[in-house]
Amino acid sequence: MISAAALLAHCRAVLLDMDGTLVNSHAAVEATWRAWARDNGLDPATVLAVCHGPDAATTVRRFLPDIGAEELARHVAAHLERECALADGVLPAPGAPELVAWLNERSLPWGVVTNAHLRLARARLGAAGIEAPVIISFDDVEHGKPHPQGYLLGARRLGVEPGRTAGVEDSAPGLAAARAAGTLVVAVGGSRDGDVVCRDLHELRRLLIAAADRLP
Repeated sequence: MISAAALLAHCRAVLLDMDGTLVNSHAAVEATWRAWARDNGLDPATVLAVCHGPDAATTVRRFLPDIGAEELARHVAAHLERECALADGVLPAPGAPELVAWLNERSLPWGVVTNAHLRLARARLGAAGIEAPVIISFDDVEHGKPHPQGYLLGARRLGVEPGRTAGVEDSAPGLAAARAAGTLVVAVGGSRDGDVVCRDLHELRRLLIAAADRLP
């Protein structure tokens, strides 16, 4: 069996999901969707069970399938305002500052691929003290995760083939997107559906260091 470090040794770039992977926004995400559910007469527990991973429009459409495009846009815009208002409570995920520092020290290309809108992505990353050199947000693509478009665009902007890129994710839609794009899929946060499985970003950094030691 090929070791995780050996698999990662082939990667020349890293693309990371934001929520649940690079930042701990769990409380903020659930607070906004709980409020949305109450506002629309829905069971919050049912909404919270599926809100992590998909873009906002997909979740809104799932529970309000009969609304038109204009009403959907109003829901998404109001939800974005509420999310940005709660961004101050977001923290870096365990190991995120150390991983980012190591990637920058190594000059290893990296970026963020998220289903969040760019404004929210910047707000949450800023609250967590993370400055990403490249952000692929929902505003950059026609189709969010689980579609691979975000990862394909991210790899292109980093100048690296998808197959030479590690796609780091914690949710089912994100893992599916990274896999469909052809990246080396790294699962974190308890998910095990990856080519490489890590407890957290501390472990991923250790594996990347081990992978770097394999390079000539």
